[in-house]
Amino acid sequence: MNITGPEASVLDLVAAVSAELTPTERRIAEAVLAEPTLLAFGTVSDLAGRVGTSRPSIVRFAAKLGFAGYTQLQQHIRSNLSHRLSRPSERIRSDGEMTLPAKVAISNAISSVFAVVESDRMAALIDPVVRAENVWVLSGETSQAGAHTLCSGLSMVRPGVRSLEEHAFGTALSDAGPGDAAVVFDFFRYRRQVAAAASIFANAGVTVVAITDSPLSPLVELADVWCQIEIPAIGPFDSSVPVVAMCELLVAGVAKALQDDATDRIDRIEAVWKDTEVFL
Repeated sequence: MNITGPEASVLDLVAAVSAELTPTERRIAEAVLAEPTLLAFGTVSDLAGRVGTSRPSIVRFAAKLGFAGYTQLQQHIRSNLSHRLSRPSERIRSDGEMTLPAKVAISNAISSVFAVVESDRMAALIDPVVRAENVWVLSGETSQAGAHTLCSGLSMVRPGVRSLEEHAFGTALSDAGPGDAAVVFDFFRYRRQVAAAASIFANAGVTVVAITDSPLSPLVELADVWCQIEIPAIGPFDSSVPVVAMCELLVAGVAKALQDDATDRIDRIEAVWKDTEVFL
């Protein structure tokens, strides 16, 4: 088992390195094993104060468990808790005890989106969408709000944008080929038909751009370029806010890259709307 996979609990992580822990790290481990939500939802200072140690000791503890820092360890534990409560009914039964308050959860998720936008990864996501002859958009159930946002926005700034609907997989997938790009979304629990369609795109020579929530997502191995964002639970269901924000920013990036072509297309669309009296 990959000990840092989403199935790895705090207990798994600690057990893998137990023989290497210092006395201080053992105290930290005892605290987080007794109350995993302290690690998932607390700050470095919160945990250091609870244990009676320093912030650097907490950071070294995270490194001992195999993570680049406390934030990465915290994201892993949050993901683990979310995966344990993957069914909406389980989230209702938990009465919110293992999820962040909505304001904090959405704020953290939006921060994960801007971490992508402010990195070199964003340009790599935008480039295939700008250059493609056709752009295909494929989504799982929980990310359909993002897919709609992306299709609507991209269709305004470039031609050849097509939403892939499950009932039309056969005919639509047969039309895709080299020179096209597919933007594919899916989050835990990953849908079989989304992974299968993404595989067909990849085999057809389509450039696959994946937006998902984990490096262990089945989309990652199929993608030419991918990014990871947080998808928190809000009540019994996954939030659509971060994926919609990601798609709005992706559209903005594509529009900026296309510049005059995007402007001309929008002007033509606006002229048609005016001629057909679309707006009151």
